Amino acid sequence: MNMEGNDVATMTTTQSSTSSSSAAAVISPCAACKILRRRCVEKCVLAPYFPPTDPLKFTTAHRVFGASNIIKFLQELPEAQRADAVSSMVYEANARLRDPVYGCAGAICQLQNQVNELQQQLAKAQAQILNMQTQNAHLMALICHEMAQSSQMLPQHDQQSFDDFNSSPHSYQSNASFLDENNLGLLWEPLWT
Repeated sequence: MNMEGNDVATMTTTQSSTSSSSAAAVISPCAACKILRRRCVEKCVLAPYFPPTDPLKFTTAHRVFGASNIIKFLQELPEAQRADAVSSMVYEANARLRDPVYGCAGAICQLQNQVNELQQQLAKAQAQILNMQTQNAHLMALICHEMAQSSQMLPQHDQQSFDDFNSSPHSYQSNASFLDENNLGLLWEPLWT
């Protein structure tokens, strides 16, 4: 008898733990049904898009559009487009709560103004770069012109250096001996007179 009593107690404990686990397995209502205080049916239109973990999403959309309008919008759309529609409604609702007059249009206008300002800044920067490149080219042409005029006065050794510079001027930019004190005075002297 004692054994049978223990078996009954064990079965009762097992049954109560099974029933509590099945109660825990019951899915909680979606955020929309919870906020609207109604029973969430198995094929609730709102459940896939408003999970119980994110009630703010439905609250925001509900304030602007209303529950019946949201349900009507979703029922009229194919299922493939419903997630995008909910995302758009929540975005529009957030924008409308931030800016009740303009909503999304205000945000779009503000972003467009920022794009225009950035394009203007980019155009100014490109113009400055072009201006600097032009100045650099004019300066190099002036240096080459002055070197050509002063090459007639240079001794034979300096004439060879000048001819080498004309053949490849970029190699002299990295060569520090090209602009030593003697050559520098000869090159720049005609510029100052």
